[in-house]
Amino acid sequence: MLKDITFGQFFESSSPIHRMDPRSKILLLILNIIFLFLTKNVFSLIIPAVLTIVIIIISGVPVKMFIKNIKTILPIIIFTTLINLFYGSAGTVLIAFWHFTITTSGVMRAVYMASRIILLILQSSVLTYTTTPNDITDGIESLLSFLKVFGLGTAVHMLAMMMTIALRFIPTLVEETEKIMSAQKARGADLENGKLFDRIRALIPVLIPLLISSVRRAYELAEAMECRCYNGGVGRVRMKQMKYSLLDLWAAVVCVAFSGGVIALNILL
Repeated sequence: MLKDITFGQFFESSSPIHRMDPRSKILLLILNIIFLFLTKNVFSLIIPAVLTIVIIIISGVPVKMFIKNIKTILPIIIFTTLINLFYGSAGTVLIAFWHFTITTSGVMRAVYMASRIILLILQSSVLTYTTTPNDITDGIESLLSFLKVFGLGTAVHMLAMMMTIALRFIPTLVEETEKIMSAQKARGADLENGKLFDRIRALIPVLIPLLISSVRRAYELAEAMECRCYNGGVGRVRMKQMKYSLLDLWAAVVCVAFSGGVIALNILL
């Protein structure tokens, strides 16, 4: 399961989405997520689904990487689906037992909610797969630069830096967890069998070394930044300057057009 966690990894390619300005990708992702949650029915959800498929194809990132991300949140999707099955009261009754009733509207609602979660993960994954952590940092800092007027320039830079470090160390922590689990299994620890409580208790020898390793990495990173005279965003310059291009404009037009389609279907259906 840990090997399936690919969120936070950058996949190098020369696709049009890779060449877009990171600020455009962040803004368009926010726009797509907003209209994804504004969808009111399954029919209006088709438009974000089509847009997501098109983006994945254009990105040039292997589909199996997106599938791995879906597998990691599969328990959440299943739980959400089961909960929403019992919320629909209209439509034809399919199953009725005890105090629970599953209707056609409940099935539609469950599929609808599960689809929104999947599309949300897929669209967010496109950003991390096609944008380096440094570019994400620079993009967030640039988008929030207006807060410098209120004296929050340093806070904006620190926020962007913390988000980048978190994304950067997700694969590292996954790899470290796998090593610790393999070492514990070699010592005879059973992490996969037994009752739920026994399996949770067996994870303690994994979590403690992982916590110690994380604290050590954080201390080493802070020391390295201090040795390089890092002092936040004051006086920093960028080797690679960000510039909007015609490609960003076309991407914005396409996303706005799809968003208009969502609004139209919400009104008509």
